[in-house]
Amino acid sequence: MKLPRRRFLRLIAGALVMPAVPTPAMAIDYPTRSVRIIVGYAAGGVSDILARLIAQALSDRLGQPFVVEDRPGAGSNIATEMVVRAPSDGYTLLLVGVVNAINVTLYRNLAFNFVRDIAPVALMSRSPLVMEVNPSIPAKSIPEFIAYAKSHPGTINMASAGIGGATHVGGELFQMMTGVRFTHVPYNGSPPALADLLAGRVQIMFDNMASSLALIRAGKLRALGVSSPVRSPALPGVPSISEFVPGYEADVWNGIGAPRNCPTAIIDKLNGAINAAVSDAKTKAAIAALGNTPLTASPADFGKLIADDTDKWAKVLKFAGIKPQ
Repeated sequence: MKLPRRRFLRLIAGALVMPAVPTPAMAIDYPTRSVRIIVGYAAGGVSDILARLIAQALSDRLGQPFVVEDRPGAGSNIATEMVVRAPSDGYTLLLVGVVNAINVTLYRNLAFNFVRDIAPVALMSRSPLVMEVNPSIPAKSIPEFIAYAKSHPGTINMASAGIGGATHVGGELFQMMTGVRFTHVPYNGSPPALADLLAGRVQIMFDNMASSLALIRAGKLRALGVSSPVRSPALPGVPSISEFVPGYEADVWNGIGAPRNCPTAIIDKLNGAINAAVSDAKTKAAIAALGNTPLTASPADFGKLIADDTDKWAKVLKFAGIKPQ
């Protein structure tokens, strides 16, 4: 049957336009070129190392280079905005962390909405903070420390790696739930904070596991508890804080996000590849060596974790009156 000329031209025009629209078939071919993973921190830190581990694993599994780019600054907001503004084609990804959930409330004038503008792709790992004290503090347990802090008001200084970061809000959550009060002393990263903790200029810190593990094992710092709901395999003899403060939890987590509207087929393909990589024995061992627990999750479950932590840390920030530097 011969088509009318006008209808024939419309069909041809539609056929020419169709390849410009991402389709499941096109997404299955992803990636066809290199992919960037943007990290909001300087090279050499735990976030950078995690990103490079997963980048190498994805390069091996998906056959294209996954390249890590460190864009530190503004509490990771520079990196996040860079990914928010990138095309939603799966070729620019973000190393997402708990700090992104904290920043939603901490920074009031961001040019983006993290929960809306970054699509969750896959969870990679979780790590507890370590509640640690200078050995000069006589308390050997969390109940003893709470009693000591309440009987010595105004004498305990709490170090953190910076205002509004996980090492800060983890300590604020502890204060909110126990009624003890510390004087917060922020530093520019964990190393200078740990130096003053070792010297006794500050008395307590809720630090990242990777930063403090060697010092704790060497007996230079005393670990009183870990912030995960269960004990950490890296410090099996150290109790969970929640064993004495029911409901306390302040895990640091990392995963991968993409610009919103990234095709579902690409997100699903990345999720499957990341889950397989995190489940691989070699990658699991490398993540565990950082004091982290390798984890997998669907995009939906990862999105729920982000939403839950965003709400949780908003309450802590408001309780403590935390403002950005």
